[in-house]
Amino acid sequence: MKAIVQNAYGSTDTLHLRDVDRPVPRDDEVLVEVRAAGVDPSVWHLLTGRPYIARLSPQLGLRRPAHTVRGWDAAGRVEAVGAEVTAFKPGDEVFGQCDGSFAEYARGKAEQLAAKPASLSFEQAAVLPVSGVTALQALDVARPRSGQKVLVIGASGGVGTYAVQLAAHYGAQVTGVCGPTAGDLVRSLGATDVVDYTHEDITDRPVRYDLIIDAAGNRSLSRLRRILAPRGTAVFVGGEDAGPVLGGLDRWVRGLVLSAFVGQRLRPVFAVTRQQDLLTLKALVETGAITPVIDRAYPLAEAADAVRHLEKGHPRGKLVVTV
Repeated sequence: MKAIVQNAYGSTDTLHLRDVDRPVPRDDEVLVEVRAAGVDPSVWHLLTGRPYIARLSPQLGLRRPAHTVRGWDAAGRVEAVGAEVTAFKPGDEVFGQCDGSFAEYARGKAEQLAAKPASLSFEQAAVLPVSGVTALQALDVARPRSGQKVLVIGASGGVGTYAVQLAAHYGAQVTGVCGPTAGDLVRSLGATDVVDYTHEDITDRPVRYDLIIDAAGNRSLSRLRRILAPRGTAVFVGGEDAGPVLGGLDRWVRGLVLSAFVGQRLRPVFAVTRQQDLLTLKALVETGAITPVIDRAYPLAEAADAVRHLEKGHPRGKLVVTV
């Protein structure tokens, strides 16, 4: 089968289209014929091996990638199932997390897959799992009540577009921070106020927010606390640039320690794809509460260009690889 393979850490130049063996599902896994795969920042971390501390994870590998085929998000049709899998059968349309989704076939644990929403294309379903689950779990840290003020930093990105929609669905007054060309998009997703970060620093505002979802990771703890309500919660999805070794981990740890001494809660979110969250997202899609936003689609052979787009630009929503 065709797959995007990476045998060493580095730039997108290490990504190559190769013929590899089709994976065989384990007893608790599903083999998916991939129709589309989402592109998210985790792909960049796996590509570069940064921050270096992340290489201690079995998902990365210390000296070279432990898994050579890139990609997590996937949508497609079930090709085969493991001996213990009863929830799916060949031919079912699914979406979720798979190991190595930049390929014609990928395997994933049955507990990290769900039936694809019928109203979504494979491309739309493929950009829902990682970013959608991350936004959902970030909002679950402090579920906003109707009328509360929620700030989403990085509102036009993959996680941000879902976070804006979810917060608006919960009845919050949403302010979105984004670039100069994305204001209309963010408003259309439910934000009542939009801040162009090239013209205004949101942390200079005299407003206090009940919940801050920081999906950009480029503002310090001290500045975020200035605009956070005394008993408010800030959730960190991205980490401020603290260098190649720790990345955003330093800010996450400082936030957790500081939370023990102040009224504000400063929490990172370590999103884990669970079937129940996928089913929640599916229900939200089916009721019209959330809609995936796709900036651009790339064919499998141009997956490296998709990662370059993610790395260098500011996609409006998600990027997707079609197979």
